Amino acid sequence: MEKKQFQAESKRLLEMMINSIYTQKEIFLRELISNASDAIDKIYYKALTDSSLTFDQDSYFIKVTPDREARTLTIRDTGIGMTQEELENNLGVIAKSGSLAFKKEHEAKDGHDLIGQFGVGFYSAFMVADVVTVITRAVGHEQGYKWESTGTEGYTIEPWDVAETGTEITLKIKDNTEDETYDEYLETYRLKALIKKYSDFIRYPIKMDGTDGEEQTLNSMVPIWRKNKSELTQEDYEKFYAEKHYGFDKPLKHIHLSVEGAVTYRSILFIPETIPFDYYSKEFEKGLELYSNGVLIMEKCSDLLPDHFSFVKGMVDSESLSLNISREMLQHDRQLKLIAKNIAGKIKSGLQSLLKDEREKYETFYKSFGRQLKFGVYSDFGAHKDQLQDLLMFHSSKEQKLVTLDEYVSRMPEEQKYIYYATGDSIERIEKLPQTELVTDKGYELLYFTDDIDEFAIKMLMKYQDKEFKNVSSGDLGIDADDAQTEEEQQENQDLFDYMKSQLEGKVTSVKASKRLKKHPVCLSTEGDVTIEMEKILNAMPNNPSVKADKVLEINPQHEVFHSLKAAFETDKDKLNLYTALLYNQALLIEGLPIEDPVNFTNDICKIMV
Repeated sequence: MEKKQFQAESKRLLEMMINSIYTQKEIFLRELISNASDAIDKIYYKALTDSSLTFDQDSYFIKVTPDREARTLTIRDTGIGMTQEELENNLGVIAKSGSLAFKKEHEAKDGHDLIGQFGVGFYSAFMVADVVTVITRAVGHEQGYKWESTGTEGYTIEPWDVAETGTEITLKIKDNTEDETYDEYLETYRLKALIKKYSDFIRYPIKMDGTDGEEQTLNSMVPIWRKNKSELTQEDYEKFYAEKHYGFDKPLKHIHLSVEGAVTYRSILFIPETIPFDYYSKEFEKGLELYSNGVLIMEKCSDLLPDHFSFVKGMVDSESLSLNISREMLQHDRQLKLIAKNIAGKIKSGLQSLLKDEREKYETFYKSFGRQLKFGVYSDFGAHKDQLQDLLMFHSSKEQKLVTLDEYVSRMPEEQKYIYYATGDSIERIEKLPQTELVTDKGYELLYFTDDIDEFAIKMLMKYQDKEFKNVSSGDLGIDADDAQTEEEQQENQDLFDYMKSQLEGKVTSVKASKRLKKHPVCLSTEGDVTIEMEKILNAMPNNPSVKADKVLEINPQHEVFHSLKAAFETDKDKLNLYTALLYNQALLIEGLPIEDPVNFTNDICKIMV
């Protein structure tokens, strides 16, 4: 019996494929089962045009049989089988796929599709086997054949008595090494787990004998995403969510998609209720399960989800993607990019629907993942801000709950120029800020920013419905206060303010009479783009950039403290120096900023008391 050689380029491809294309050896079983499914599909196609053939789906199956003693693993199908010529063409030449040629000859009209299209999947068997034996008999032929190979050395083909139509592939599993344990591919429990993981939705039964000798079907065969929505209940989706280990919670919403057109795919997406423990860590990996015609090809395809929707769980099944596609190829796949763009739009629509129709559920979602939406507004130089702005929510001073920007703007009085917000570590702290007095006295609504990302996101957004955002600590609030009186106080006491500024030695850009203060004696405001809250956040980062906001010390000219300052300026500069230091440190404490010298601060308080 003559041993035949693979073509030279096929031999090199085989060596490369075994050593590099597949990073996980376990996928060999997925590949062989997919090929077996194709073989049964081919009978189905032939039966459509060949009256001598009938297709009774109950007669077709795939069987997996491990034999620990012989160290063999057999995958048998009742499919179309192969002739000697087909063995030569399909298994003797790598990357010449019988499935692809067959598909071109018999174009599917009813949704059936052939999985294997590139022809290299079969050779993944050599990652775990020393010898691969194929025994097959083609439908309509009496003679069967045996194909056998030890890998790159070549292969043999000989006539073989085969009782039934179909193909049986037997792998002689490699011995264990220091680095690899090949025994696992002979363990029933491990094989069952791999079939469930990769091939659960193959449309023919995948069978295996149990430990009790009884034959079991291991796969569910009909994926939930191929069923009509009308057939499914909320419980069905929740069960699928749990079975796929998407989370321990119950999803707040599911989005079931069946899209045809420029892109064709099926998908089920879930909006989780609770945040994963590692969500905001480097260990978290986003992505959707990616299937090709019901066969899992990637557990987490990150390219299908933008970062701002990284919380979404679920899967995508596209018939146009190859089983053998690599992560690198996916990044450049035009079809995948179109699917990803389409999915992003569907997720946004789903969230808007949740916000409109199930407000309580949306607020539950937002408390878990709103921070990620804000990161999305800020990231990529604001590229996604228009897509995300209507999904944002902030705590309202008037409503005492989360509100959208649209709801805020709809309640603005006609004379109100800006969307006002205040920043702080908590709602309680913000409510006590002296800078809010003028805005709240005018009856205007305030948005409370308590997340460190909030103000950065809003700075990137800049406007909403042509209304600019304004921090209550900004120099100009755009509110008509008693400007004439304040300006008069400023001019009359400019020397006092200049003196106080000099005593603070560059810590503030100016000291001035405040328009915004009503009851409090002092506060800090800012000039320029960097606010005090942004300064705190940026300076807390590991690579401390030493960013400083341009601070203004504002004094309430109607407060009794101001009269004490004026008196001290006239008669006792030492007392004025003491008052200036105390007021500045008081303003820092209000803002949650550290006092530069706590000992001096306590000493200054003691001086006031004696």
